Amino acid sequence: MSKPTRRARPRSATEIRQAARALLVADGPEAVTLRAIARELGITAPALYRYYGSRDDLLAHLRLDIVGDLGDELAAEVAELADSDGVVQLFALCRGFRRWALTHTREFALVFASPTGSVGSAPNSAATLSRADEPFGRIFLTTAGHLLATHDLNTPDDEAVPVELRDDLAAFRGELLSVLSESGLDFPAGKLDLGTTYLMIQFWARLYGHVTLEVFGNYPIPVTKPDVLFDAMLADLAREIGVLPR
Repeated sequence: MSKPTRRARPRSATEIRQAARALLVADGPEAVTLRAIARELGITAPALYRYYGSRDDLLAHLRLDIVGDLGDELAAEVAELADSDGVVQLFALCRGFRRWALTHTREFALVFASPTGSVGSAPNSAATLSRADEPFGRIFLTTAGHLLATHDLNTPDDEAVPVELRDDLAAFRGELLSVLSESGLDFPAGKLDLGTTYLMIQFWARLYGHVTLEVFGNYPIPVTKPDVLFDAMLADLAREIGVLPR
């Protein structure tokens, strides 16, 4: 990247994140340092502290920018399928997530393969936001909720859920219902029992795990047709929840 003439004044917070994202895409998360960002913007590194308390704080906000863009992109795809069956919408979302991950590998690594923890500079920092409340989380949960509301799925009985997980799932169930309610979806709360919540967690874990393996090239064997393997995984998930793969 070219090095602009040094400026005496800092840029806006948005410009700072844009510079950080350009470094991320070009060279990976390790290249996103306050010194490198300042060099690209032609300012001094200390000037950045007027906007972000630390590198971690900046990365937390950058992560939310990326998640927001991903959520908007997938929401637009699902909106085009508004008249389609819930199965079609959910599996289109799954394919869209994989496609985005494979074409935005470094952004995927920052958002989905980096620890988030409590890294913000303040209690209300962007880093403390729950993923269920983020744009991608909302579109995924809303699309899954539409499927749950319109289909009788094969879901585990509450008794099948490991006892040790029930408290965590009960708390998460409340978050899910809140997101579904805010989305405007007419969703019967009784359909989201512990077994269904457990199923949703497992569904996401398998989708996320498969995509992560592919993005980082960690399949245990060489795979010449990854599209076929991914579609086979989706077909398995569809059969397990009692719908036809689409």
